[in-house]
Amino acid sequence: MHGLSADPLPTASRERSPSPIISIVLHGISGCHSPVSSTRKSLTKTKAPLTLRSALHVGASSVSMMVAERNPDGTLVPVDFLEQPAPIARDIFRLGSVSQATTERVVSIIKGYQKSLAELGLDPHNITRAATTNILSEAANHETVMNRIRIACGLRVATIDDGEMTRLIYLKTRRRLHDLPAMRQTTTLVVHVGPGNTRALLFQHGLITRYTSYRMGTHRTREAVEGSHAEGPAMLRVIREHVSGNLAQIRFDFSDVTIEGLILIGDEIQSVAARLTQHQPLCPVRTLRHFTTETSMLSEVESVKRFQLDYQTAEALVPALEINLAIAEALKLTAVHIPITEYEQGLLHDLLLSRDLTGNFAEEVLRSASILAERYQSDPSHGAHVAELCTRFFDELADLHLLTAHDALLLQVAAILHEIGTYISPRAHHKHSEYIILNSEIFGLDRLDVTLVALIARYHRHSGPRPEHPSYAALTTDERIRVAKLAAILRVADALERTHAQRVSQIEIRRDSGKLRLRLPSLADAAVERLAMASKADLFEQVFGLSVVIDEDN
Repeated sequence: MHGLSADPLPTASRERSPSPIISIVLHGISGCHSPVSSTRKSLTKTKAPLTLRSALHVGASSVSMMVAERNPDGTLVPVDFLEQPAPIARDIFRLGSVSQATTERVVSIIKGYQKSLAELGLDPHNITRAATTNILSEAANHETVMNRIRIACGLRVATIDDGEMTRLIYLKTRRRLHDLPAMRQTTTLVVHVGPGNTRALLFQHGLITRYTSYRMGTHRTREAVEGSHAEGPAMLRVIREHVSGNLAQIRFDFSDVTIEGLILIGDEIQSVAARLTQHQPLCPVRTLRHFTTETSMLSEVESVKRFQLDYQTAEALVPALEINLAIAEALKLTAVHIPITEYEQGLLHDLLLSRDLTGNFAEEVLRSASILAERYQSDPSHGAHVAELCTRFFDELADLHLLTAHDALLLQVAAILHEIGTYISPRAHHKHSEYIILNSEIFGLDRLDVTLVALIARYHRHSGPRPEHPSYAALTTDERIRVAKLAAILRVADALERTHAQRVSQIEIRRDSGKLRLRLPSLADAAVERLAMASKADLFEQVFGLSVVIDEDN
């Protein structure tokens, strides 16, 4: 495999410091440093606020913000980056909640950032993306913290859930694919050791074929082993013992493939990547092992000074190094790739792109759905054909349903998965499909997306949405409407594939006098499809006010 280069976005060099003072690094388009006052003044005059996007991240050990300029081609150029430490993960894993002092520190930092936004001519209460680390949801008082931010800063923040995190990892990995052409031919594992969880994406020939998550993280491990009072190599042995169960699971999960390359990403390990790799293509595992042992013998104050870290990152550095080392050794690798880039700046950049992912990303989501369908022995030809029919109806009726490209993706996923419940039993399989989907992970989809897909799949037959259905009842009004629209389309498409024989290859669609008229020129006898449509088109008529008629082929 070839060497890693930096991510293709200009990022500010960051000096981590325990100081509470806000440090501001500004870049023009050229990436050259300028004094804060003159640069800010220049930006206010030359940058149109409409072209600027802002992202705020309340992370595990810091609160950061990036302002970026959006180019006409959709790419982003960082303009401003700010970061200050805040011990959120330490509080959560030590106390079970975020302390009032930490909460007020977060609020104070955000207010300072909002002043910076105002200086750039941006609305300080209208940040493009404002998100918190997903470990915040583990705090007993997470709603209190979110409400405090909303009240004090006038800002709504959303938690990055597992689906969003996979999208962010995907964006980082896509850049690695650009830097590492060999990834397109080899079997490569991308591992992200986060503050609370570790995620692994398996790429084969440049495509995602597996995604797994483990309850093993840097800050979670650090707080779990701190009571041992071990130091140096003894602490490494305690950490290794603590994560041994997850390591065994990783070995088992990937025992059926030969991992040819391992890419390690994460805030802590990337903060010392340059020292580990010395800007070489690969970091030998023996080098990582030696560095980990050496670092374990430093005090946290010494780590802060030597590696220019904030205290929160320094606290989690040794667990991060040991967990990554343990994974590399468990997979019997002799070298690893560690991106020499700023993790937090990359994450903020990607937060601004994550929701707009299309193209290859959508293909990866559909591939994940197909892998899930295969696992439950669902008819792949039937699912794929219904998905194609759904896409045709979705496109033809765009002015009627007024839904988004993301909704189209959810509809395709639901079509692929709508019959996986037959694995449990053909009887009431729509309910079994809902259950399986709700309890599965689909790459790139967050929990709301998965819930919507599960409900759309459930309503492909028998009764439509009802208020007494728990998952449906928990949705907002807008989300319920989305489910009803998409399920109505799925039912019509599924009726045309009643035989599971892909008989309908051509459709002519037109709207006429309160009817959606379908002509099937490739089908000599549509009696089966008409019978199926009679029982499935009711929801479409209720939602869109159009009865569905299959015309005779004259």
